[in-house]
Amino acid sequence: MNAPASITVTPVFVADLLAVGERMPVHVHVIDHPDARVLVDTGLTQLHPAVADLDPRLRPLSEQDFDLAGIDIVVNTHLHFDHCGGNHLFTGRPIHVQRRELDDARGEDDYTVREWVEAPGVRYVPVDGELELLPGLRLVPAPGHTHGTQVVVVETGGHPVVVGGDVAVWFGELDEPHTEGQLRVRALDPELVWLAHEHQPWRPRTV
Repeated sequence: MNAPASITVTPVFVADLLAVGERMPVHVHVIDHPDARVLVDTGLTQLHPAVADLDPRLRPLSEQDFDLAGIDIVVNTHLHFDHCGGNHLFTGRPIHVQRRELDDARGEDDYTVREWVEAPGVRYVPVDGELELLPGLRLVPAPGHTHGTQVVVVETGGHPVVVGGDVAVWFGELDEPHTEGQLRVRALDPELVWLAHEHQPWRPRTV
């Protein structure tokens, strides 16, 4: 079923991190759908000793001109600290995450900042595989960056738009895909892919 063309995706810059000697941006993405406002990933809102070496510079959603109360549904692409550190801002609202990802984040040492995952009042909805979240909006497993990574696929009536989190950290990983998740995203033949750590969306190379 084709979704209405009125679904829009907006990146929001929430932090940058020091990675391999360079500052790397951290974005979350808002999907405005006729039936709901969906937030993909939540960034981070505070510093933590476990990630001090990445020298995070923060612009938390809670300190921006951002309507926290207007978010109906949250999706975590995965539960690394820079993608779930703002989950506590959305207590009581459903946070959709792959069950495998939730199990790994809760069970593996040095996986993430566990107290951010388990913040009081956070309510996860474990997802097993693909899920149609809303008409024209589906969650698709994309393992690679983590075993439980998922992406959000926005059907536009033409080529889909993908909100990919860390399915790729930089464009070259989608230009020459290697992981199961990257190959799956490319197989969707997307118009563009929003990534957490790039300012602009990736687009397929034109011949």
